[in-house]
Amino acid sequence: MEKTEILIHVQTIFRDILDNEDITLGYETTANDVEEWDSLTHIQLIVAIEKHFKIKFTSKEILSWKNVGEMLDCINSKGV
Repeated sequence: MEKTEILIHVQTIFRDILDNEDITLGYETTANDVEEWDSLTHIQLIVAIEKHFKIKFTSKEILSWKNVGEMLDCINSKGV
């Protein structure tokens, strides 16, 4: 799957979990850019993404992400 396709899926997950249809993610987007994205919703987002793509992230991977682009790279590296 192309990185842009993964972004579309992840953006849909964000909109659903954060209950905000106006969220538009980019590769440089961080939690500071999305008002509803806090530590609790971060966990919900990770669980939903893992379930959607049928993958598992390590704690080390999750802690290394600085933005959505790095999250997408990690998803892509798992052969999605």
